[in-house]
Amino acid sequence: MAFDSLTEKLQKIFRDLRGKGKLSEADVKSAMKEVRMALLEADVSFKVVKQLISGIEERAVGSEVMDSLTPGQQVVKIVDEELIRLMGSETSSVTLTPGKITVIMMTGLQGAGKTTTAAKLAARFKAKGESPLLAALDIYRPAAVEQLKVSGEKAGVPVFSMGTNHTAPDIAKAALSHAEENHNQVLILDTAGRLQVDSSMMQELNDIKNAVKVDWTLLVVDAMTGQEAVNVADTFNREIGTDGVIITKLDGDTRGGAALSIKAVTGKPILYAGMGEKTTDLEEFHPDRMASRILGMGDILTLIEKAQNDVDVEKARIMNEKLKKADFDFNDFLDQMNQLKKMGGVSSIMSMMPSLGAMGKDMPEVDEKQMGRVEAIVLSMSAEERRNPSILNPSRKNRIAKGAGVNIAEVNRMVKQFDQMKKMMKQMPGLMKGRNRGFGNMGSLSGLLGKLKP
Repeated sequence: MAFDSLTEKLQKIFRDLRGKGKLSEADVKSAMKEVRMALLEADVSFKVVKQLISGIEERAVGSEVMDSLTPGQQVVKIVDEELIRLMGSETSSVTLTPGKITVIMMTGLQGAGKTTTAAKLAARFKAKGESPLLAALDIYRPAAVEQLKVSGEKAGVPVFSMGTNHTAPDIAKAALSHAEENHNQVLILDTAGRLQVDSSMMQELNDIKNAVKVDWTLLVVDAMTGQEAVNVADTFNREIGTDGVIITKLDGDTRGGAALSIKAVTGKPILYAGMGEKTTDLEEFHPDRMASRILGMGDILTLIEKAQNDVDVEKARIMNEKLKKADFDFNDFLDQMNQLKKMGGVSSIMSMMPSLGAMGKDMPEVDEKQMGRVEAIVLSMSAEERRNPSILNPSRKNRIAKGAGVNIAEVNRMVKQFDQMKKMMKQMPGLMKGRNRGFGNMGSLSGLLGKLKP
């Protein structure tokens, strides 16, 4: 997940600081040297790191820290505030103009995920009750139009196209007329990308902006490209003018340096972050929440929002009641796995949970692929076996193992862990009190999945 490596290093640095009690100026400077190295290794821009560390040191060696009863904690607080300031103190997002069509132009290099992101953005507007239209303006890349149609279908959003025999500006004008006739409130233009920035690309984008009034010019960049993403953002902003950035594949970049550098280098905010492959995996970028994630303090607000959008509240309530009584079976277990998948998987959820300190070391690592193996085992059981796990004798387990394509030892291990989880829940009657969103059982489920190693 994003910032994993940076978070781990920063937590160690701050843990050592907190353990010192009273801090000297030398202690702070030594810690900041380590923070500087951690940020550079996370691929944060050198100029940005220099600026950030300078701001932190200036505050950290003052009376705010030195005279504090908890100086180590005060340093963490300062770093948190400076990170938020670096990424943009306020959350920004695309706003629509009432009574007229809002035109959004998506730009970026090939491979950044521009077409997929256009569909995700359209899905966000649709979920809010708006009527978006996607327009295919990439007339160069083979199957680009078809890709947008497939992505649009997944998002449940119509796609306007005219093939590849027209210019992009002409398609944009025709798409706007189509949107007006069909009362669409949002028009999203999926433009052509290039393998690298070139003058013809920039000219075409400017021609599109001259052909139709573009309200929002959004740049899509790939977090995995690190500082190159920052350079691309800077170039696009200077050449055509951008209103904001969408950073994709942030869930796959353990360094995350681009997210920390873009605002400082370009002055343009990151509006959204792509955190997965589903049409719903486009999150608003909240600088304060991202700073909390980086420092290992979790992101409970985003977790709650994901739960509200993806979790079936009634099912969660029924499951919580069953957990209180330790009266759940493999059907319930399968249902919980599906709920977790909707929310992005166990790793995604755990990345938003606050650090558990020393307890965190004892938490099992969760192999997301193992969820598929566990699901195959449960699906290979008969309806009666899922309802009543106690009837699982060696003969039944052997049949289940063959059906799931796993070794019988895996089936035995899963059934044993399932029984242990039920016993644990009986000993923790207060665990679920007041939790109506289904969070309480996630730790138990992740623990079970983490132990089921082949």
